[in-house]
Amino acid sequence: MSKKPFIPQKLPIKIDYSSLIGHITKAHRAIASLNSLLNQLPNPELLGRTMQTKEAVLSSKIEGTQATLNEVLEYEAQDEKKDDSERKKDIHEIINYREALELGVKTLKKTPLAENLIKKLHSILLRSGRGQNKAPGEFRKAQVYIGRPGATIEDASFVPPPANEIIPLFSNLEKYLNSEDEKDPLVQIAIAHYQFEAIHPFLDGNGRVGRLIVSLFLYEQQLLSHPFLYLSEFFEEHREDYYELLRLVSEKEKWEDWIKFFLTALATQAEEAEKTGKAILDLHAKYKEKIIEINSVYAINLLDAIFIHPIFRTASIRKEAKVKNTQTFFNLIAKFLEAGIIKDTTPKKRRNKVYAFDELIKLLNK
Repeated sequence: MSKKPFIPQKLPIKIDYSSLIGHITKAHRAIASLNSLLNQLPNPELLGRTMQTKEAVLSSKIEGTQATLNEVLEYEAQDEKKDDSERKKDIHEIINYREALELGVKTLKKTPLAENLIKKLHSILLRSGRGQNKAPGEFRKAQVYIGRPGATIEDASFVPPPANEIIPLFSNLEKYLNSEDEKDPLVQIAIAHYQFEAIHPFLDGNGRVGRLIVSLFLYEQQLLSHPFLYLSEFFEEHREDYYELLRLVSEKEKWEDWIKFFLTALATQAEEAEKTGKAILDLHAKYKEKIIEINSVYAINLLDAIFIHPIFRTASIRKEAKVKNTQTFFNLIAKFLEAGIIKDTTPKKRRNKVYAFDELIKLLNK
């Protein structure tokens, strides 16, 4: 017998805040501490680009991509990108995720986190790689179900609402996301995240869009001055709990357990992001001191550029290093090599060499 589609209740819902106070306080404290660090950044890109790439790798990994952070950084440093292998499709999905996040940040300065923007994020996520034939940027028009590979709808672990219910449900979610009805914004995004995944509005990419919405919501609510708090790492590490707790909300309305889990994810990842952020800034300060010996007005530009692109070719980084004279630029690269700041990863090549800033890459892979 076919399973009936599940239709989530409309928002807002009644939540018992009394059991959540400790979790809410801890999450707010961790986010405020992270934001204090972010407000001190001389150049947000020093952290932003690499942390966004790391999140893109982890968020895509939950959906089954295999590419690593190093592979993405190496791929972006290459000149020739004509490759149709599965790994390259993975890399494209990861780059799309980061670009969707960047677009979301820019767009939120002008428009709210609503249907048009969410569809735009989806269209970027699925514009290349495996999602091109999955209606990028459009709500699904067919019934879908979630289950093990090869499972039928009878064996499905979850059957989302029918396609004709998506527009009213999403309209309700959009209104809730942009309202001030909920006492606390962190509880609000926990509820909204569940609701988005339950509605499952797209044919593919719902998990990634749902995680993007969390980061963008925290930024839009001005809880963070830069959207550098990402939950994919926590969800990946606690994958079984994540899916089980979502299921228990659908089947038994166990909202408080889900919200506690989500608030723990926020607190844990805020602490992690702050730790990583401090380590990156300490590394930058260490090398800022070291490059004084290099005695070049352009050394700080190149240092900043390699924090944004820790694997690079000279052609790919020269513009960001802002060095017009070719010889001056190559002399500077030679001095960074001599100082042990970067290493030549292609010693046998004479042209199109690829360099790596290993210390930062190791830090990001911790």
